[in-house]
Amino acid sequence: MEELKKLLFRLCSAPGTSGAEESAAETAVRELEKYGTTRAEGAMGNVVCTMGNPDARRRILLDAHLDQIGLVVTGVDERGFVRVAPCGGVDRRVLPGSPMTVCGRETLRGIVSCMPPHLLEGGEDKVVPVEKMAVDLGLPRDRVMELVSPGDRVLWQVQPRALLGSRVTAAGLDDRAGVCVLIRCAELLSREKLNCRLSILLSSREEVGGQGAVTGAFAQEPDEALVVDVSFGTQPGVAEQKSGRLSGGPMIGVAPSLNHAITQELARLARKREIPFQYEVMGGKTGTNADSIGISRAGVRCALASVPLRNMHTPAEVVDLTDLENTARLLAGYVKEAR
Repeated sequence: MEELKKLLFRLCSAPGTSGAEESAAETAVRELEKYGTTRAEGAMGNVVCTMGNPDARRRILLDAHLDQIGLVVTGVDERGFVRVAPCGGVDRRVLPGSPMTVCGRETLRGIVSCMPPHLLEGGEDKVVPVEKMAVDLGLPRDRVMELVSPGDRVLWQVQPRALLGSRVTAAGLDDRAGVCVLIRCAELLSREKLNCRLSILLSSREEVGGQGAVTGAFAQEPDEALVVDVSFGTQPGVAEQKSGRLSGGPMIGVAPSLNHAITQELARLARKREIPFQYEVMGGKTGTNADSIGISRAGVRCALASVPLRNMHTPAEVVDLTDLENTARLLAGYVKEAR
């Protein structure tokens, strides 16, 4: 479990907001190339690793998205404060007063400006739109203009941390947890003789529309796909029927947009291999890359396995490493039994 934690922390430490995943992609390539033919490819900046028999009739795709939420610089105001907009579904409630990293011509540290509560006149519970927030770099305007340009990305400045037991916290666990699962899955399969062609896709831009999954699935031409993402972990305020227990194992998706036979096979394998799991039932689309991969070309049979995660889209996301390990084991078992 210690090696899995180190891998996850390396992945979370590499910046990779949607559309600017280069550093995260480089890190992922270094980790994946130990196990298969790996490259960053395509106009979308996806990472693809191929394993198994390239001539096999059965073609399986494993997908997790590489990008993370953040902010994008829209300009610098007359006082030198950096103005921003969301890049993905950032939770604006946790932005005021947060330390941030601005990825400009240099890596800069700043703070999201926060109005003192004494001056809010009863508006302490109100959070202004992100577009009205500003990042304070503590520099004169002229210097800020030299270092920061519109389009530069902004991320929370936070180090991954171990919590008690097998739980960890970091920014970007959505979906570096899924990326970590697929790299661990590749490790588990690296000494196996596979009866399929396996493509591992670490796709870009999921948080802003899923374009990487669309192009990546089209290029790989899979017959079937297993998507790994995160979903809501149990915590105060989250309904039990809409969440999964941390350390309860992967959340196997059940939805009209997913393939029932693959879903049932994942559950069967979990029971056979004594891997804990839980169901996640959805009444329509899944809100993950499975929705777009499923309609690639003439259609792809898709299933979904999610890692329970608390505090989604904040700088303090929390997962349990045992869930990552069990999800990797489940996917590896599915691929190994492919005929």
